[in-house]
Amino acid sequence: MTPNCCFYMVLLIGTKVICDSLEDHVSGAGTRCPVGYFPCGNITKCLPQQLHCNGEDNCGNRADEDNCEDNNGWSLQFDKHYTKDKYNKLKSLAFQTKTPECLAGDVPAECTCQGLEVFCDAAKLRAVPSVSSNITIMSLQRNLLRKLSADVFKKYQDLKNLYLQNNKIRAVSERAFKGLYNLTKLYLSNNKITNLEPFVFADLHRLEWLIIENNRINRIYPLTFYGLKSLILLEMMNNSLARLPDKPLCQYMPRLKWLDLEGNHIHHVKNATFISCSTLTVLVMRQNKISSLDENSFSSLQMLDELDLASNKIESLPPYIFKELKELSQLNLSYNPIKKIQIDQFDFLIKLKSLLEGIEIANIQRRMFRPLRNLSHIYFKKFQYCGYAPHVRSCKPNTDGISSLENLLASIIQRVFVWVVSAITCFGNIFVICMRPYIRSENKLHAISIVSLCCADCLMGIYLFVIGAFDLKYRGEYNKHAQLWMDSIHCQLVGSLAILSTEVSVLLLTYLTLEKYICIVYPFRCLKPRKCRTISILVLIWIIGFAVAFIPLSNKEFFRNYYGTNGVCFPLHSEQSESSGSQIYSVVIFLGVNLAAFIIIVFSYGSMFYSVHQTAIMATEIRNHIKKEMILAKRFFFIVFTDALCWIPIFILKLLSLLRVEIPGTITSWVVIFILPINSALNPLLYTLTTRPFKEMIHQVWYNYRQRRSKRGKGSQKPYGPSFIWVEMWPMHEITPKVTKPVLCTDSSDASVTTQSTRLNSYT
Repeated sequence: MTPNCCFYMVLLIGTKVICDSLEDHVSGAGTRCPVGYFPCGNITKCLPQQLHCNGEDNCGNRADEDNCEDNNGWSLQFDKHYTKDKYNKLKSLAFQTKTPECLAGDVPAECTCQGLEVFCDAAKLRAVPSVSSNITIMSLQRNLLRKLSADVFKKYQDLKNLYLQNNKIRAVSERAFKGLYNLTKLYLSNNKITNLEPFVFADLHRLEWLIIENNRINRIYPLTFYGLKSLILLEMMNNSLARLPDKPLCQYMPRLKWLDLEGNHIHHVKNATFISCSTLTVLVMRQNKISSLDENSFSSLQMLDELDLASNKIESLPPYIFKELKELSQLNLSYNPIKKIQIDQFDFLIKLKSLLEGIEIANIQRRMFRPLRNLSHIYFKKFQYCGYAPHVRSCKPNTDGISSLENLLASIIQRVFVWVVSAITCFGNIFVICMRPYIRSENKLHAISIVSLCCADCLMGIYLFVIGAFDLKYRGEYNKHAQLWMDSIHCQLVGSLAILSTEVSVLLLTYLTLEKYICIVYPFRCLKPRKCRTISILVLIWIIGFAVAFIPLSNKEFFRNYYGTNGVCFPLHSEQSESSGSQIYSVVIFLGVNLAAFIIIVFSYGSMFYSVHQTAIMATEIRNHIKKEMILAKRFFFIVFTDALCWIPIFILKLLSLLRVEIPGTITSWVVIFILPINSALNPLLYTLTTRPFKEMIHQVWYNYRQRRSKRGKGSQKPYGPSFIWVEMWPMHEITPKVTKPVLCTDSSDASVTTQSTRLNSYT
């Protein structure tokens, strides 16, 4: 082998070794773990993410029980900066003798005093009380103060804590806090302050906490914070700030560590805003209206530990906006309309431990999260995204309530019952379809409608069967196929099948109910249904069902992925859909068509029972009709009850989703697998298997079978052949003798009862 060949071989091997070591380095672990697993520290062992912090030492070195709580960000900073100071102060006070006596001189009767601390909470004061000038704490919470006049606190130069929350303060004089040189904490929350003048805090050189949340402040002047040399925490949550000052915000607050601007109306963050906030460790700007960020908006925040930009209107992030945030441990970008993220967006966040990214990421890939080797907690919008950060030990959510990282159906109960419900639904409806030809009905058109209903219900069983089959196919590795499955044509067709079954079944039940209603409540006006009209109505119902089911597939731009919002491909849309078209269409179907059909069914059955009940009361033979009324009432009750059991939960879910109530995915899965198929599974039982003609047919078959056995044993003549045909009407022996015998005069009420009973029997 030539020296050149040896050189190139060594070079190739060396390059491969270096690349492998670099890849292991950037991935943050020497052990490569599959999707949904995390490494056990430095040992070559991987565990499923579900075993993270389950209370058991699954790794053997307790690495799986570390970092259980996500205490990164503000909670860590609070403990670091404030709990320690509080402990030191309590320790120093332990050696001081605290007297219960009042040392503040004469205090108003509405106030209480202990030592140099005066508390006038909820005392209905309209002005600041006059007490001894050497007090250290004054609390004026929940009073009726409307204005803070000039020099109102000037004589209290020893004051350290001033509490003014929950008053009605509208105006604050520029000299209101004049002379408070030792004040460390000032609370102005829950007032009606609209403006803070420049130099208003000029004398508060030792102020550490300034809390001005829940006011109406709409503008900040740079000189407003002049003199706050020791300020550490500034909270201005839930005000009306529309913009931040063009000049550096922290110019006069050189020690500021905590800035909370949550719940304002800020639209833009400029490069100069935080240029002087070099000591800032926590910056919260969630629930604003921020739509754009300059590239160097946070370049000066080199000590920043938490950045919260959640619930804004940010559509895109500048490429290197996080470049200088080398100390950042928690980043929250949730609930922003960000569609794409740069591949190297997080490359510089080498100390990031917690990433909240509950957004849709069209271009998501593993490369985005590989440099985050210290990342221990990550929060996505969809559990499917957890596969792109397999080295992170705590990834949430690991399920959407329907599916999980491993299985299309997360719960073992769901996986079992999807087959059970599917089998019951398919078997019951197929059995009725096969048995209906053997029941000779006086109303054959009604029988055709029942067979059509069974065909529609059978589709629901097929839908559940397909969902169960794909659950088996993806068992144990669903996360790898989740997004492809929900975007696939198979999911679209399966979802269409479920909607087709649901809508055709609803429309058929409504049609059958109206047909009964007209012929029972108005027996003498009822025209005999014709074959042409009935078949036309059935065809129209199926056409409407197909249209409702397949229209969402015709326009992807309007409906987006209508059926692919969850693993079971059913468009209940219990959460806010990404497409307003899908949301509107879903509401029209479930709260429009289906709710109207349910109301019609309930009203019709109620009217039918009331009509028969009233006719029976007017009849002379009341006793003969009470038993029939009770049987009729039970049948009507079960029909309406099953409809209510099926549809009322769905109506409630849709209403809650319109009210923006967050609905767990687990509820959706129970609705689809257990509640929605109730009608499909029970319709054969209600409309065929429990009816009198079917029972009589079974009795006749059993009777003929016994007769045949007895005759065969005696060797006598051939018995009457077993009949699989029975007239679908009530047996005549149940009609009272007086009605069946020919009479010269018949009471109109008796005739009405007889007519209604006969018509009802022919339909049930």
